[in-house]
Amino acid sequence: MTKITTPKLPLPAPLVGSEVGSFTEYTVTQRMPDIARRVIAENKFSDEINEALDKLASELSSGNIPPLVDDTGKDVANWQESLKPYKGQRWIDAPWFVVETYFYRFILATTKYFSSGQWQGIDPFALQKRQGLESTLGSTITLCTQLNKWLDTSQVDNLSYPEILTALLYFALWGNRVDLSLWSAFETDRSRFDIESQQAHILVDDSSKIVKLLTYSKGTRIDFVLDNAGFELICDLCLVDFLLASDLASQVKLHVKPHPTFVSDAMIKDVHQTIEFLAGTHNSDAKYFANRLQDYLNNGKLILNEHYFWTSPNAFWQIPEELKNDVSAASCLIVKGDANYRRLLGDLHWDYTSNIDDIISYLAVPVVPIRTLKSEVAAGLKQEVIEQVAKVDSSWLTNGQWGVIHLI
Repeated sequence: MTKITTPKLPLPAPLVGSEVGSFTEYTVTQRMPDIARRVIAENKFSDEINEALDKLASELSSGNIPPLVDDTGKDVANWQESLKPYKGQRWIDAPWFVVETYFYRFILATTKYFSSGQWQGIDPFALQKRQGLESTLGSTITLCTQLNKWLDTSQVDNLSYPEILTALLYFALWGNRVDLSLWSAFETDRSRFDIESQQAHILVDDSSKIVKLLTYSKGTRIDFVLDNAGFELICDLCLVDFLLASDLASQVKLHVKPHPTFVSDAMIKDVHQTIEFLAGTHNSDAKYFANRLQDYLNNGKLILNEHYFWTSPNAFWQIPEELKNDVSAASCLIVKGDANYRRLLGDLHWDYTSNIDDIISYLAVPVVPIRTLKSEVAAGLKQEVIEQVAKVDSSWLTNGQWGVIHLI
């Protein structure tokens, strides 16, 4: 059989920041400069570093992409090779995924994250990550309390495992929204979960198929490519906990970023800090949850794995062979978030109705993209669904209010 290494469909053009009126243009010319200036405001870097960050912010809308100097990072050579096709190009003219991933890598070079000295290892986004945990403590406790009841079979009542799994998949989807509509189901009867009310903003929902896959594959390893730290990570860890505690998975491997990127993306340290934060609360349910997670880490049921591919500008089908073989050893690969979804699709201008199975055809493992829409990249949608959502929300592709849960 021929080994498939790229999508079966012809590759369309990439998204670029020079597309007038697009969300991509808005991101490169407005959102990214704001992020660079926020790094200045939220840290105590030297004047030299702050001046360089301000220069970066001012040049994004019209300036050329600067080269990456050797800051001793392990990925320098790969980045220098990846940037060769865009030498002399403006930020807004190069492919958006390259531009955005390099923007965060360039911030690290500017703030001397990899260089020896006082700034080495300083996460420029640490304040936002910490605030994300602290500001959502109430929601976290509510979720931990509910999870513990679900794991206590004496309190499950007539709520079945498939319903609980579906609920946790929905939490994983909407985890970057703290104002979860899911809370309403807990207010009247915390033993029940109103699944139907959560489906209104899900444009593709393969959760029932995913539940069957997870149940059928009981006792195998399940892999997650994580997205954000903070409350979203807590929602993901709740799903991980349930899979391990109920023996639906014998092991879970979390694939995380090797360095700070996209502001809040999770690293190994963020997972540990989240568990420590939960263990340090005064709430018994949060502590109980944290203790289970720590036990999983201690006994090897929960594995944390970082790889520079996850911060590279490469499409998912360019995954290194050793990493591809690793994720293919799992019975299921859950891919969280918008940026990871963009990598799966190469951040290209696919027709939104394109067969997503023919795009993500390069992995020998079932893939579960779970993503709220925050960019103009999508596939696998039905035309009637597109027409319907466009009538009620003109910004449906980018405002994070709509989601997809695929099984591929």
